[in-house]
Amino acid sequence: MNAKKVALAYSGGLDTSIIIPWLKENYGCEVVAVCGDIGQGGDELTGLEAKARKTGASEVEISDMREEFVRDYLWKLIRSGGVYEHKYLLGTSIARPLLAKRQVEAALATGCDALAHGCTGKGNDQVRFELTYKALAPELPVIAPWREWNLVSREDCIEYAAKHNVPISQTTTKIYSRDRNIWHISHEGGELEDPANAAPDHLWMLTRSPKDAPDTPEEVTVGFEKGVPVSVNGKTLPPVQLLETLNAIGAKHGVGRIDLVENRFVGMKSRGCYETPGGTILMAAIRELEALTLDRSMLHYKQKLALDYADLVYNGFWFTPLREALDAFFESISQSTTGEITMRLYKGNLDPVSRKSPYSLYSLAIASFTMGADYDQKDARGFINLIGLPIQVRALATKHSGKQ
Repeated sequence: MNAKKVALAYSGGLDTSIIIPWLKENYGCEVVAVCGDIGQGGDELTGLEAKARKTGASEVEISDMREEFVRDYLWKLIRSGGVYEHKYLLGTSIARPLLAKRQVEAALATGCDALAHGCTGKGNDQVRFELTYKALAPELPVIAPWREWNLVSREDCIEYAAKHNVPISQTTTKIYSRDRNIWHISHEGGELEDPANAAPDHLWMLTRSPKDAPDTPEEVTVGFEKGVPVSVNGKTLPPVQLLETLNAIGAKHGVGRIDLVENRFVGMKSRGCYETPGGTILMAAIRELEALTLDRSMLHYKQKLALDYADLVYNGFWFTPLREALDAFFESISQSTTGEITMRLYKGNLDPVSRKSPYSLYSLAIASFTMGADYDQKDARGFINLIGLPIQVRALATKHSGKQ
């Protein structure tokens, strides 16, 4: 490949930091480092431009994408109810299409003739980035150094960084691969690679240990309008501030930790630990609200499609007609998902306290144990007889045939 100017998805971490000098050495190209602020925190962004230029980048593009990330990606995820393999709230997965989209936009704006990323050949992220590239800039070739160079471990990367005077924070005695944004932080590598090892206490960065959380429970009320979070404790908040508020509350009470052995899209199992305090509150709250506002068939069908949606997000198929069609469905059925849910947080636990909605389908007159005119219990006999008819016929046929 003859690349003259390459747009690199840049985070300032170990992999992307050494990719800049590697690209210049092996391709003789200019490098445009593209970074998106999606809430990973000031420490990760501080000095990022200077670091990228010091290691060889000719241009650096840093964009504040927090509002877009929460509004156009995370709120859709919450509305869908998508959770991967029972636990994972898709914090890394759903951020990749947005970052890749910004990278493509920067590449086209600065005249780049190739795209590059620092994803390993074993991970899911290579798929997520490159499927976005194919959807938005199919004409641009892709350079994936982990599939080309002879570095095979984090230790090799650290050694390469030292030889090229690239400043990094990782050491050979404590190597974790972390990804952080406003939704979550993930932890992989190190002793976590053996699923028999417990996650060490020092691993967790966002959430307080449940044993050290306050001894007094705290209640928080989340308001939704048409499936979109809009308020906390009665106060209307913009998307980023709302999520940050719930992150702080959840983290204080040790809510949102998970330890997961998951099935990667590329075919292997991996182990990771995730912290998603605010997201855990929001996902639980909207489920409680939908229990009031969606009828049985709609709720159950949504649960089925939520699994498909989670798979699409996890596997990188964000910019596809199917994902857009599923979002249209979730938007349609969420027109009545409006109301307030109060959750109680206590030492890592999260429980519903109150559910309210002007569109509630819950009828006290029907559900109450008190007999009333709205529900004639005598109707149940005919109902049971009809739905049980196939069972009864089969039982009788089996009995008469002597197979019982």
